[in-house]
Amino acid sequence: MANEHVRLRDIADELDVSNFTVSKWVRRFALFGVRSLGDAPRSGVPRTHGDEKIAEIIKATTTTTPPDSSTHWSTNTMAAVAGVSPSTVGRIWQTFGLKPHMVETFTVSNDPEFTEKVRDVAGIYLNPPEAAIVLCVDEKTQVQALNRTQPILPMQMGVPLRQTTEYKRNGISNLYAALDIASGKVITKMTVAHRAVEFIQFLELIDKKVPKELDVHIVLDNYAAHKTESVRTWLLAHPRFEFHFTPTYSSWMNQVERWFSALTTKYLQRSVHHSVSELTKGITKWAKAWNDDPKPFIWTKSADEIFASMQKYLEPIISQRNSDEGH
Repeated sequence: MANEHVRLRDIADELDVSNFTVSKWVRRFALFGVRSLGDAPRSGVPRTHGDEKIAEIIKATTTTTPPDSSTHWSTNTMAAVAGVSPSTVGRIWQTFGLKPHMVETFTVSNDPEFTEKVRDVAGIYLNPPEAAIVLCVDEKTQVQALNRTQPILPMQMGVPLRQTTEYKRNGISNLYAALDIASGKVITKMTVAHRAVEFIQFLELIDKKVPKELDVHIVLDNYAAHKTESVRTWLLAHPRFEFHFTPTYSSWMNQVERWFSALTTKYLQRSVHHSVSELTKGITKWAKAWNDDPKPFIWTKSADEIFASMQKYLEPIISQRNSDEGH
């Protein structure tokens, strides 16, 4: 695949291995040729368990549950069943990237227009229209002005910053944001609610901020307030605006979510606010600092690449659904 000029990151995704693994073996082949593709001799004590025992542990880990009715294996429960030490189980799991204690969540969209919407949004990211600006728009609702009930203890040598888990709520606000995918700059507005009227007010702000000679393409989700009659009427009166809706349950396609994540981790999680007014000033100040040195998020995947990467989720779901229908 590397010889066919496939990007290393895409090779890693296709083969479900790490970027480091792909880079290591491609570099080793480039430097030393075919002879280098066998694993190098290793120092230390030779392993005491053969391939059959390793395969047995891997299969049991991925296809069965423990006899004690637990939902997942631990090194101790697997060691007892397989007849090896817990440290051996741990090494095998680490080698093959198995983490029974971890669970990742996903949601497959049930949007009947899923394919069309993915192609539309991914297409506008990869090939933005000329004489236009593409903005990713969304609301971060119920942003709380929180004040800790005890003083925050500063970081010290060997001790991280510490803060109490208890806090006092001092009101809530709502944040609208529009991320320019080209420059990385954001337009923000804080509101007391997040209805259609506040959304239209934010559109008015965008209309004032964006030069009149540019069309405005907005990527947004399917929230009901984005599709009301008043919003449709506003769009008819502003023909340079065009909406591009992401599929349902597909917030990952809206790049402004990444900006919201940065705001949360870099500011909101550790900030203290005694009032909504103080919260508004703090977020506005943070957004201004962001715009002074904006960092656009680079979208790389085409619609076809997205569909291909989803196969690992869709195939078992379809298989299970067919099995259930068979019963």
